[in-house]
Amino acid sequence: MVVAVPNVSEGRHRPTIAALVDACSGQGVRVADVHSDTDHHRSVLTLIGDPLAMQDALVALAAECLDRIDLRHHKGIHPRIGALDVAPIVAVEPEDLPLARELALAVSERIAYELDLPVFRYGAVSSDMERTRPHHFRTLGLEGIERSMRDGTLVPDAGPARLHPTAGAVLVGVRPPLVALNVWLPTASVNEAKAIAARVRETGGGPIGLRALGLYLHDAGMAQVSMNIEDHRRTPIAAAVEAVRREAERLEVEVGEVELVGLVAAESLQGPSPAALGIRSFSPGKLVDLHLGRRVGHGPSRTWQE
Repeated sequence: MVVAVPNVSEGRHRPTIAALVDACSGQGVRVADVHSDTDHHRSVLTLIGDPLAMQDALVALAAECLDRIDLRHHKGIHPRIGALDVAPIVAVEPEDLPLARELALAVSERIAYELDLPVFRYGAVSSDMERTRPHHFRTLGLEGIERSMRDGTLVPDAGPARLHPTAGAVLVGVRPPLVALNVWLPTASVNEAKAIAARVRETGGGPIGLRALGLYLHDAGMAQVSMNIEDHRRTPIAAAVEAVRREAERLEVEVGEVELVGLVAAESLQGPSPAALGIRSFSPGKLVDLHLGRRVGHGPSRTWQE
């Protein structure tokens, strides 16, 4: 069984989201979780299934995104470069890495040549050590990517050397388990959220492997710190939440609920219980371990290395 976590640039139109889910369901792959957000205008799908079936599921999802999503009319606060924005294969354990790499390479080739979409590879299948994470591409923006592709300074790993006019490009990668979570700040301004994010991210002196953005979500009517934990064995969820609470207290800002995006590994929840952390609507179904049929326990941690 393998895990993939594709992110699609649609978080508002429920019939479209349902069609995207249907496109990658069945025939050896099931959708274990769907997280949609209207302000981010994005949905995160967690797929679990047979490796060969996963290839077909991700290509089918890319085709459905191509048919249904037009980036020319897309407005959301989450940065993106494609209708199917990212399609990471998750190496849950270190020994999963060779299979994950093989699968990612096959998926990227099929999306490129069956759908005529440019594909860039990242993570453990990156061809450019200066661009190993999705944000290395997203920071360019669609216009920047188009300009760089036109002048030859950015060449896709597969597919045409131009952006698709409506679907952009696709990022296909291999990564270890990642924890995505949002901490809501009911009374904060966007500037306060950005200040908290700047101090809690690793580059600002925060916990190892923590990436953070401060955002204001108009539909929700409040700010949030949106975070990715890239190494939950070194920085569990509790450490990230505590870092936000500490900085919020310094600014006299109220901290609200914690929202998990997608599934998480059980060992990322070391320390206080999900209820004590303020995690919204937590259930055992949020544990990827259980979906993979793996025992949930507190065995020794292992290091994931590229």
